[in-house]
Amino acid sequence: MPREILGELEHQVMLALLRLEDEAYTAPVVLELEERTGRPVKSAAVYIALRRLEEKGLVTSAMQSPGAAGGRDRRHFEVTDEGRRRLVEARAAYERLWDGLDVATGARR
Repeated sequence: MPREILGELEHQVMLALLRLEDEAYTAPVVLELEERTGRPVKSAAVYIALRRLEEKGLVTSAMQSPGAAGGRDRRHFEVTDEGRRRLVEARAAYERLWDGLDVATGARR
């Protein structure tokens, strides 16, 4: 059975997690996506995508306390090795699809 394709939001969320590293919890992910995509992103959509990715084994999560900084505990996320492999596969697939196309002019190269 072929692997399930990553959805656009799942793909974007995993890339945001990789960029955010130690700050990879829901609120910063939302802000990162809004900044990089230029579109509004709902926290609930990110939360659902994170849960789905965790169920698929593409990310893991753990509660972490803020330590001396204070505040409340947060669920931090990390992309798994399988998640990283799936991102690399998705990127390669997109690059193969784009290869030879010039969308701006409509011409094939």
